[in-house]
Amino acid sequence: MLRNLTALRQAPLKRFFQTSADAIASSRFQTTVLDNGLTVASEIMPGTKTATVGVWINAGSRADSPKSSGTAHFLEHLAFKGTQKRTQLNLELEVENMGSQINAYTSRENTVYYTKCLKRDISQNVEILSDLLTKSKLEPRAIQSERHVILQESDEVDKMYDEVVFDHLHAVTYKNQDLGRTILGPRELIKIINRDDLVNYISTNYKGDRMAVIGVGSIDHEDLVKQAKQYFGNIKKSTEPFHQSGGDLPVFYGNEVKIQDDGLPQTYVALAVEGVSWSAPDFFTASVANGLVGTWDRSIGVGSNSPSPLAITAATGGPGKTPIVNSYMAYTTSYADTGLMGVYFVAERDTDLSLFTNAVLKEWARLKSGDITEDEVERSKAQLKASLVLALDDSTAIAEDIGRQLVNTGFRLSPGEVFERIEAITRKDVVDWANYRLKDKPIAVSALGNVKSLPSLKDLTKGMSL
Repeated sequence: MLRNLTALRQAPLKRFFQTSADAIASSRFQTTVLDNGLTVASEIMPGTKTATVGVWINAGSRADSPKSSGTAHFLEHLAFKGTQKRTQLNLELEVENMGSQINAYTSRENTVYYTKCLKRDISQNVEILSDLLTKSKLEPRAIQSERHVILQESDEVDKMYDEVVFDHLHAVTYKNQDLGRTILGPRELIKIINRDDLVNYISTNYKGDRMAVIGVGSIDHEDLVKQAKQYFGNIKKSTEPFHQSGGDLPVFYGNEVKIQDDGLPQTYVALAVEGVSWSAPDFFTASVANGLVGTWDRSIGVGSNSPSPLAITAATGGPGKTPIVNSYMAYTTSYADTGLMGVYFVAERDTDLSLFTNAVLKEWARLKSGDITEDEVERSKAQLKASLVLALDDSTAIAEDIGRQLVNTGFRLSPGEVFERIEAITRKDVVDWANYRLKDKPIAVSALGNVKSLPSLKDLTKGMSL
């Protein structure tokens, strides 16, 4: 009770400081849209002499065609293999001589190229990024050489069982749809992707209105705008407004894929229902609800005293009150127009998987029934806010947050605005959300390992009606 009273007394003060801090943060964040639709965004971080600058592109593996799946990821690899101005060796030496760090990645919806550099080298780094994106040579010899590298990467991904399980999950929930394709693409297509596929991907997807140049750290916004105009101003704008799914919303299929592999010492399982998009009104409510479900890992050595009933079951639900899984995680994966959410867990090979899957369904039923307390909801909200703040610990993390929001939603919520939305969530909101998202909804499952004891899709679907 004393703790609650203290929180109430401090609430006005917290709101004051949060509002003031947000006002300061807002003054440090600026955006400008160029004539070709490209967004330039910056945020100043006082006291630093470095910056992260990068280009976020609203195009990833989802923009691949079915016949050339893997092109987006292939292109990311080739960007560093030489341009019309720089050989691969010259590029590497130039970056190293500045002391900069350059990187890139491809996701299902985005491609990102970014560098971290000293303030004095920002313009040179922006020019390098432009060179990589707009003047890559895409030489046949480099394509063939990188093809082998990507095939090796595919072999490595096949050994990352969590990646495998989630790739299969996407394939069955979004069957015959762009989100169902893997980021790397199937091996048979990696072997035949050619220069025409790469050039076509660039000309189709690298458009000004689908790109954002982001700078965070010791940055001058007007200088960044000038550099963006100089180096990216020639990129054309889309002829028609872009939609990730081409205008048709993705369809979530309740489905299953179970891969029996007696050689694995552990079993990997992902349960999923249709989740929330990046801009969904209930995006943060979903995160708070997931916080109630929680996470647990036996290596941490706690569980029996956890505030999460599911964590207690995971830690003590086996014979002799032993753990029934090695770990579990409530997850949310969001896209522009849909999402996946559920529980991923890892168990020993001889585990009766029905024990934990039934526990997950029981936990979801608890949320739907409203058998949750105000304290649970407040705890989840506090944990969510803390995790969001801790994730924004340097210029690269902040640039990632800005870039992801701008290209996926078209706007950016400041940390203060995010806090306000989270703080406004009530226990009733969580219960209403659970009944909307979880009650009588299709469920999908992807599993790898000893899957013999995993309940059937029919039984899991029946459990969603509880």
